[in-house]
Amino acid sequence: MDLFNEWVDFPSFIQQLESKGQVSRTFRRLEPARQQAIINAILDEAFEKGPASLNIKEVARKADVAVGSLYQYFPNRDGLLDFAVELCSLYMSSLFDMTRTYLAEMPLADALRAYLSVGIDWGFSEAGLVRFFGRAAYQGDPDLAERIVRPIATAMRKTILEMLERAASRGEIDPDQDLEAAARLINGLTIVVGDSQLLPYLNTYFQITDETVSSQRILDAVVPFILKGLSGMESPPNPTN
Repeated sequence: MDLFNEWVDFPSFIQQLESKGQVSRTFRRLEPARQQAIINAILDEAFEKGPASLNIKEVARKADVAVGSLYQYFPNRDGLLDFAVELCSLYMSSLFDMTRTYLAEMPLADALRAYLSVGIDWGFSEAGLVRFFGRAAYQGDPDLAERIVRPIATAMRKTILEMLERAASRGEIDPDQDLEAAARLINGLTIVVGDSQLLPYLNTYFQITDETVSSQRILDAVVPFILKGLSGMESPPNPTN
């Protein structure tokens, strides 16, 4: 997982969590590569064993650090996961906040293609985070649902809605449509398409791609499908009539 990129002010996230007592100053002063190794180890262990069964010795082994060092960085075993969850939520929400305006300025067809294709490419580069988020989203842990799934899913839905609203303001689609409902439907469709590629076990159920239908064919089909649906939507009834 390559969380440390130029898109976000990652050190500021760690500083925020330090101020909340979720990580120590000692961790903040580590080199970024060492920080990232520890974060990766926490997420990998939580994905493999489940958050409730996270083993601090295994985290230390995967991160190639001493168990005692982890206790210098985090208040306790649960603190490791709390830190990772909060950090991932801040990181992913920040990415959507940063890209939302950029996508909204693009023609809707281009924005939808970029949202899907770039999102899938990003997901492959952040495999550890995606696997952990997938477990949280699809296995129903109520605590993780509120702490990481809901804020990120809300950011995704709002990104789609802003793309539609700006497209409507440019005259690309009918502004009198129920854009809120449309955004929710499109958000659900794009999640199915993206997650089926990033989490192959879901593709067994969704059956989006296989040896005869490539991911590129799906990407080429899904945007015209969405645009056709938007063009065919009827305006909601006028409540004053």
